[in-house]
Amino acid sequence: MTNELEARAALEKKTLWLSSWMIHNANNIRAKGRIKVGGHQASSASMNAILNALYFDVLRPEDRVAVKPHASPVFHAIQYLLGNQSLQQLQDFRGLGGAQPYPSRTKDKDDVDFSTGSVGMGVAMTAFASLTQDYLVGHGWLNQPKGRMIALVGDAELDEGNVYEALLEGAKHDLRNCWWVIDYNRQSLDGVVTEGLNARFRDIFLACGWEVIELKYGSLMQAAFRRPGGEHLRDWIDSCENALYSALTFKGGAAWRAQLEQDFGGNNEALALVADHDDDALAQLMGNLAGHDAALMSETMKAIDHDRPVCFICYTVKGHGLPLAGHKDNHAGIMTTAQIESLRDDLGIDAGHEWERFAGIGLDQEDVQAFLNNVPFNAKGRRRHIANPIRVDEVARPRVKDVASTQEAFGQILSAIASEAPALAERIVTTSPDVSVSTNLGPWINKTGLFAKAEQGDVFRDQEIPSTQKWRRHTEGRHIELGIAENNLFTFLGALGLSHSLFGERLFPVGTVYDPFICRGLDALNYACYQDTRFMLAATPSGVSLSHEGGAHQSISTPLIGMAQDGLATFEPAFADELNVIMRWGFEYLQRDGAARQAEQNWLRDEKGGSVYLRLSTVPQEQIGREMTGDLVQDVIAGGYWMRPPTATSAVVLAYTGVVASEAIQAAGLLSDDVRDVAVLAVTSADRLNAGWQAAERARQRGVGTALSHIEQLFANVPRDAGLVTVADGHPASLSWLGGVHGHRTKSLGVEHFGQAATVEDTYHLHGIDVNAILHAARALLPGRGGRYITPLAR
Repeated sequence: MTNELEARAALEKKTLWLSSWMIHNANNIRAKGRIKVGGHQASSASMNAILNALYFDVLRPEDRVAVKPHASPVFHAIQYLLGNQSLQQLQDFRGLGGAQPYPSRTKDKDDVDFSTGSVGMGVAMTAFASLTQDYLVGHGWLNQPKGRMIALVGDAELDEGNVYEALLEGAKHDLRNCWWVIDYNRQSLDGVVTEGLNARFRDIFLACGWEVIELKYGSLMQAAFRRPGGEHLRDWIDSCENALYSALTFKGGAAWRAQLEQDFGGNNEALALVADHDDDALAQLMGNLAGHDAALMSETMKAIDHDRPVCFICYTVKGHGLPLAGHKDNHAGIMTTAQIESLRDDLGIDAGHEWERFAGIGLDQEDVQAFLNNVPFNAKGRRRHIANPIRVDEVARPRVKDVASTQEAFGQILSAIASEAPALAERIVTTSPDVSVSTNLGPWINKTGLFAKAEQGDVFRDQEIPSTQKWRRHTEGRHIELGIAENNLFTFLGALGLSHSLFGERLFPVGTVYDPFICRGLDALNYACYQDTRFMLAATPSGVSLSHEGGAHQSISTPLIGMAQDGLATFEPAFADELNVIMRWGFEYLQRDGAARQAEQNWLRDEKGGSVYLRLSTVPQEQIGREMTGDLVQDVIAGGYWMRPPTATSAVVLAYTGVVASEAIQAAGLLSDDVRDVAVLAVTSADRLNAGWQAAERARQRGVGTALSHIEQLFANVPRDAGLVTVADGHPASLSWLGGVHGHRTKSLGVEHFGQAATVEDTYHLHGIDVNAILHAARALLPGRGGRYITPLAR
């Protein structure tokens, strides 16, 4: 009868083989195209035992893991043995439809908890997933045991600054139920890492309130240390430089013997200890670091009896068990055919049986399958949850003044939801990197409070000091304040926005940030969207309209970021009523999962859903007294509508987006004195207009001749000889593409250079987006002008 330790040891060898073989197959057997396929055999081997200890023994179904990106082949091999991954996907590793190079929630077929790939991002994600779990517990919504959020981290990943931003934020919020397991192989892509980083890692984690457990010596080493001469061997290991240890590992037992005999000269006990091992046994002893001792890893992890965050520093050798082990160039190295065949023979796998689940296992297959059937982690099968939908149709009437900015309207809309739409408000959780007040979240927080694990008093209120901020901290609060770190904001939005899948409870995360500082968190924003997480981002103030703050606080590229970012529907409304319908639609859009019947009226794949980005402003606009009809609502959501529709005699179309609405409307009025039928197009989402246009064109190329996007329908009645002027408080390319829809002559106004502190009027004039600039651009496009540009800045 096979015992558990025997089964786990056999499976560890099997996952080493399968991870190495799938990379070899992708690079040397399968047709691979014009360039190297790649893979990370050494990085996978480095963490093979750690992954085996976790998935085959330590993990429970409620635990969640971010796997080190370069260890994905081991993860896929484990899932294959557990029955969660198909053979075909292993054979297609790094190919179309196959297992992904780095674990992906959306593209892999096996049970990936967190996508990884952008190094360091998955690490931070686990901390914020744990904080999300605490939020659910505080509100009484977690219907399963608390899980541990675990990151498997390459030591080189800890060079990433976002890791330490997350560490500090976790310390502020009393982070719990979080483990980071560091693969301390002391090698990076370009070579061997700096000496002594283990001590620095330990000190940083301890300062942030973590328990630190260093796992350095495996069971064989520990047994050797207890023998005569063992203490001398331990001292030698502790003092050996990383580069030398790696080099000797690569060279093997004879090299170890020569070096140790030289360094142990005169110490007969230590020399005798070395002499008691032949070359193979000596290499095995010196390679027996704790990170390769799965049984020791399991025992240590299962002994943790508290929920404080834990950092495990696991010493390993990169490429352990492979002929690449220890070589400083092994990061992207791939074994030769001779080497992979030698490994296959050593593991007892017959040629032609490389993919068989139990080939070479050396144990009773029924016993091994029985062990796999009882693995705790896999006991409940696939662990993706489905949350019940949340009502978003409750009526909320925001109190917006006749002259108001979109940022102000945003705050009033949330405040109205808090008062009048309880089913929706209950599931909204807001967060912000220390800019809650200046992004107009104050009214919402006054009504809902800040989330805290325990009730905390308001000292200013208790001391009877007047304040506009009445921010009670309690377990049912719905705002979580972050420090000034945009990476943390987007990572937290990502974690909150996966709550429905990770924990089975739907949340509507709403984050606010200064629009220019989106760029500071772009990696985390992209990472969140790649996970298919769901959140609403209100970025405000935006553009050069934040005039008095100067160029450092003025955004230029963010409209293009919104258009280019997959998984993010970007809007730039000008008026409060537009924003209100966009937000109402947005909360429903966050819940879509692609299950609804596909409807291609806009060619936007709206059935899939996604996250929402609102680009807002602090410049007040005179509001329009109008009825939001069904058709107008649909147009606003689709991306645009006619403020003044074109006629058969229209010579000029002015297309604006966002805060420059009043400039465009005023310019249209002045042009009407000498130009007939000036048309004005309100663009509420350049992103969605462009996406629909591109999708409809692709459909026509596939033979769907009737495909027509929203912007094509809007432009259907614009005369072909009409001129088009576009204006945006952002890069002009965000709207310049409109001229390509039907080939209209176009002049695009926008912002291309850093601004400076000034009034809004002076700033608009400086960048050529004021009324005067719009007038000159329009007149330059009139018939008889030949499209010649007239300088717009003369006053």
